[in-house]
Amino acid sequence: MANDAPSNLPPVLRPDAPPTHTLVQLAERFGTGVRGDLEGVELTGLTLATADLRQGDVFVAVRGVNRHGAEFSAAAAEKGAVAVVTDEAGAEAAAFSGLPVVLVDDPRGVLGALSAWVYSTGRDDELPTLFGTTGTNGKTSVSHLLEGILGQLDVTTGLSSTAERHIAGQVVVSRLTTPEAYEMHALLALMRERGVEAVAVEVSAQALSRRRVDGIVFDVAGFTNLSHDHLDDYADMREYFEAKLPLFRPDRSRRAVICLDTASGAEVAARCEVPYVTVGTPAIASDADAAAAADWTVEILEERPEGTRFRLVGPDGRALTTVVPVIGRHMAANAGLAIVMILEGGYSWESLVAALDGGRIDAHLPGRTQLVSGEHGPAVYVDFGHSPDAFEKTLAAIRRVTPGKVLMLVGADGDRDATKRHDMGRTAAEGSDILVITDHHPRFEEPSGIRATLIEGARRARPDAEIHEYSPPEAAIVAAVGMVGEGDAILWAGPGHQDYRDIRGVRTPYSARELARRALKAAGWPVPDPAWPVPYPPED
Repeated sequence: MANDAPSNLPPVLRPDAPPTHTLVQLAERFGTGVRGDLEGVELTGLTLATADLRQGDVFVAVRGVNRHGAEFSAAAAEKGAVAVVTDEAGAEAAAFSGLPVVLVDDPRGVLGALSAWVYSTGRDDELPTLFGTTGTNGKTSVSHLLEGILGQLDVTTGLSSTAERHIAGQVVVSRLTTPEAYEMHALLALMRERGVEAVAVEVSAQALSRRRVDGIVFDVAGFTNLSHDHLDDYADMREYFEAKLPLFRPDRSRRAVICLDTASGAEVAARCEVPYVTVGTPAIASDADAAAAADWTVEILEERPEGTRFRLVGPDGRALTTVVPVIGRHMAANAGLAIVMILEGGYSWESLVAALDGGRIDAHLPGRTQLVSGEHGPAVYVDFGHSPDAFEKTLAAIRRVTPGKVLMLVGADGDRDATKRHDMGRTAAEGSDILVITDHHPRFEEPSGIRATLIEGARRARPDAEIHEYSPPEAAIVAAVGMVGEGDAILWAGPGHQDYRDIRGVRTPYSARELARRALKAAGWPVPDPAWPVPYPPED
């Protein structure tokens, strides 16, 4: 793989004092052949990307779409690589680097096991408890809720989500939803080094398909739901669903907690190959009876702008009542799933009751229906949702706590699943009183074409809808704030926690949260001091 980690991406996180292994050991364990002299060569890490390479690394060269990674072996040698791992197709190019070469049949296929071995201390008792969550929507929320609740149990935590990586309190912006296998194992080694006791990991379908979590066995796997998304990566919804199932096999997890709020949950349960329990929220489930028959049920008690109060009821009369600090019944469902996952991870029911019952979950969910406005004026929520299902649930949640109009401000990703754009426009129009279409990450697409598709989907659903189009989003939020007033609400869906827009491959600094605050302030509404860092250019 070439230098594929631009300088504006966050760095790969690695342990400060990685274990040392020898190249001879690596070859004996994984190799099918060698080129050159392996004796006396020690290694302390590995990478697929020369941009991430450090002194003492093994460079793993895989075949790419256009070129073989072995062509970059000389560059790897110049940066301090001690060896190359590749296949027969890359052996000749790798040999020109002058480095010893270990041959394997499938470099990509062996990467997870190889990474696990490279960063292993040989002490399995030092491994943290691992929680992995998959599904279309809710993965990030469940991961952050897991971390928050575990923190309330005085557990030292780690986190890997779409939004952030956390290591015992240190926060780093994420590169990918689920890192590459070599990054994931290095991150877990750093967490172990810093005394992390439990880790919440967001596991995407792509992570399973592309083997990014190979070599990891989760103590508890969680399933949230399945809805239309990622058909740029998968041929259809069946293939997308099948991509998630490997997480529920013994080589990937030890136990599972499965949400029955969508029909796919029942199929996951039917095909799950590890011990599992189920959880359901009848108030939002596609099949309320199936959700009510789950091992654990989530009962919605109260919805307010500052949070959702719910009761979790389980076997043997066990129950607790708490508040998830985000609006939405679906967020209560996410919290219920997280609580049951922690219980299945070996933490006691008594400790969970002591920490949560009658109180509140202490968790920060970046960019998840995040309220950025003040006590007066329109309520403005910034959200990361970017699928029709996410729009529907979040709009419904905001509608239930808003006495006035609901305005939705939305764009769509360029160079991503275009098949969902009509449904995004439809759902946005059906759930809002006013719809404002703008830009999100255009990437290499023409933004006007993306906007046109969203508007077309909205018009088909509601020909009489009030729809406005503004570009760029800096202008759109100013216009949106001008269309609403006291008691109204704005949902800005898409950007969430992100601090950039991808415009023709360039990550341009951008903060929807800060733009919303500026628009409110310019309109004369009070805004609170931000509780987050804002990497955004100052006002003129």
